[in-house]
Amino acid sequence: MTFEASHFNPEHFLWSFEDGVGQIRLNAPEQKNPLTFDSYAELRDLFRTLVYANNVKVVVFASNDGNFCSGGNVHDIIGPLTKMDMPELLQFTRMTGDLVKAMRTCPQPIIAAIDGISAGAGAIISMASDFRYSTPEAKTAFLFNRVGLAGCDMGACAILPRIIGQGRASDLLFTGRSLGAEEGERWGYINRIVAADELEAESMKLALRIASGPTFANGITKNQLNMEWDMSLDTAIEAEAQAQAICMQTNDFERAYQAFIKKERPVFQGD
Repeated sequence: MTFEASHFNPEHFLWSFEDGVGQIRLNAPEQKNPLTFDSYAELRDLFRTLVYANNVKVVVFASNDGNFCSGGNVHDIIGPLTKMDMPELLQFTRMTGDLVKAMRTCPQPIIAAIDGISAGAGAIISMASDFRYSTPEAKTAFLFNRVGLAGCDMGACAILPRIIGQGRASDLLFTGRSLGAEEGERWGYINRIVAADELEAESMKLALRIASGPTFANGITKNQLNMEWDMSLDTAIEAEAQAQAICMQTNDFERAYQAFIKKERPVFQGD
């Protein structure tokens, strides 16, 4: 199975691909880029497909016209949900959770470039990414509590405490308040704050740096970061021993060795 990244033309969001980096943007800036039933499903399908896309080395989930994502569209999602029965609601919540599963299990590191609003499911998308760059003005809000829902949405109660700690996650999930960029960086949620006019360039700089690295090994690192949540220390150390032994069989490992001998910088090819 192959994925033609250069020719991929999604219906419900924007996609570009260059130099091994795929870039996603939601495309309703006049509404601060909400998600719809269709964009949820198409994003899930894309991240599932990326498992087979060796030419895509990194993904940047970018903002569009000053906002990242305002969550579920009020008219296209929230309204219809109030009229659904339990089987339909469960089908929807499982589908949204599948997007997070697909983001975490694809081998490509994901960089969220957050400007403006990152709320509800938009906050979940940034949470499920591997890196988070933010403008100083950006606000992240897990606002489910504010609309009468539990904070345990799309893996938030599992993933968020692992990023910022149980107490801080409780603060955000029980109140639904906004997390500013400076507080988010201090808490370890935001990796780096950059000016709005530099956000795209700095996110791409990180993406290209990662893309030039040993991408097979990077995929193994992401896999182990996910899998070791549920492992004892002994099990994790054994899993890492096996994972590293696999990486030692790659051509990139040999390339690094040969480059070291020659006092050159290694050129990795992902195999």
